[in-house]
Amino acid sequence: MSLVKAGVVVLDCAEPEKLAVFYKELLEAEEAVVTANVVEIRAPGGTRLAFRRDANATPPSWPRPENALQVHLDFLVEDLDEAERRVVGLGGRPLETRGAPTVYEERGYADPAGHSFTLRLLPSTAPKRG
Repeated sequence: MSLVKAGVVVLDCAEPEKLAVFYKELLEAEEAVVTANVVEIRAPGGTRLAFRRDANATPPSWPRPENALQVHLDFLVEDLDEAERRVVGLGGRPLETRGAPTVYEERGYADPAGHSFTLRLLPSTAPKRG
């Protein structure tokens, strides 16, 4: 029997309530824990994120090297264009992430507090033809 039952990624930010709304809408999640300094959400697929109040939090500068990456989230999607419209509509912004080639079709974004994340296209499950 596993001692650890679940993992939660925690993002530090100045306004956890506002950042939780962004991810709650993006992931179609529900609030699981709300305290004075932490808001945790759970998405239908099992993703758990928490947002912890830190008045001095500074977002990473990725992909620029001035500040460490700190944390990076990847979300798997079926339609990159549709997902991008949703991210931007919720207050996220695209990041210029050109660099090393990747085996994935993906796009980088920043949430309203500046944390970076990637939307990655789900690999096709259709059988290869030809």
